[in-house]
Amino acid sequence: MTELSELSELPEPVAFPQDRTCPYHPPTAYEPLRGTRPLTRVSLFDGSPAWLVTGHGVARDLLADPRLSTDRTRPGFPAPTERFAAVRHKKTALLGVDDPEHRVQRRMMVPSFTLKRANELRPSIQRVVDERLDAMTAQGPPADLVSAFALPVPSMVICALLGVPYADHEFFEEQSRRLLRGPTADDTLRARERLEEYVGELIDRKRKERRPGDGVLDDLVHQQLREGAVDREEVTALAIILLVAGHETTANMISLGTYTLLQHPEKLAELRADPALLPAAVEELMRMLSIADGLLRLATEDIEVAGTTIRAGDGVIFSTSVINRDETVYTEPDTLDWHRSARHHVSFGFGIHQCLGQNLARAEMEIALHSLFACLPGLRLAAPADTIPFKPGDTIQGMLELPVTW
Repeated sequence: MTELSELSELPEPVAFPQDRTCPYHPPTAYEPLRGTRPLTRVSLFDGSPAWLVTGHGVARDLLADPRLSTDRTRPGFPAPTERFAAVRHKKTALLGVDDPEHRVQRRMMVPSFTLKRANELRPSIQRVVDERLDAMTAQGPPADLVSAFALPVPSMVICALLGVPYADHEFFEEQSRRLLRGPTADDTLRARERLEEYVGELIDRKRKERRPGDGVLDDLVHQQLREGAVDREEVTALAIILLVAGHETTANMISLGTYTLLQHPEKLAELRADPALLPAAVEELMRMLSIADGLLRLATEDIEVAGTTIRAGDGVIFSTSVINRDETVYTEPDTLDWHRSARHHVSFGFGIHQCLGQNLARAEMEIALHSLFACLPGLRLAAPADTIPFKPGDTIQGMLELPVTW
């Protein structure tokens, strides 16, 4: 069995994470990891080693294995960046806790994020999308699709769902950006603290309201918090993860999804000719783009998998961009194919920590992309594709800006 401690017997590890050279393809430096062993070693920013999972079957097995912890406060938990290390001690709800605490938190949240609830929200999502398209077209071309459409749509939707004032969007969007992209570890830590202060004050205001609103945060405050099921710190952590993840991930999917479709006009033409393909196209874009590339875990016990022994205390990272291109699962994985079955991708994770908001994200993607290209049939890039900046590999993948015209 190969062990992480046997470093002298293994090839020089690949550094993780790395930047993409194309915004919708994995970093070229990961190419040697594809089609070889489903588990290999990588080196993190501080030189510490970790296991990188690249095989689809092994990934699903390990993501469902209770011997892998998501508690980032545990000693030895893998930190892919200095920014992540700076906030590792901060309590992170849902994604950063294990059972039984995770089970309790998820049970409280599930009713607000079911498929039924997401479908009920479709009319309100459509209204938000239409409003943003009206505003963008009224200003006339060209436009930055990120700031004019891709970011405000999920931001407005998650604010309405949570009961967070959208009037504060510039503040929490900026803090979210700093939390996820720095530029320094101090910026990241300060952004987290500012979000805690903001959400804490919002919770205190809601506790004083005689008539609570109908948002998820109102329910947490006036039911779970009042009954003692959670404390203020836990409500704050829940609100932060829902607020940040609820707009950042979908905003990046809309912007990068649009860029990808504009780069594949024949695939876009297929969608326009047959809108019934849209749900399958959203799944295929989720697989292809893999914007959250690097799910993190820590082994709490020895695990033998794929001829390898992961030792207790070893860090484990899941490269979704490589896992979702596994040729044993997907034929011609580097091409877009609306007719393949892509629902078993791991872009939303897998197992008990699979993304809580996946139903909402799918609904937002379907409505946003369909409405965008229906409203603007002549939509095209307003700058050469290779000059448009996209995000570095150490954060959620997406476009920094997306100049378009029509």
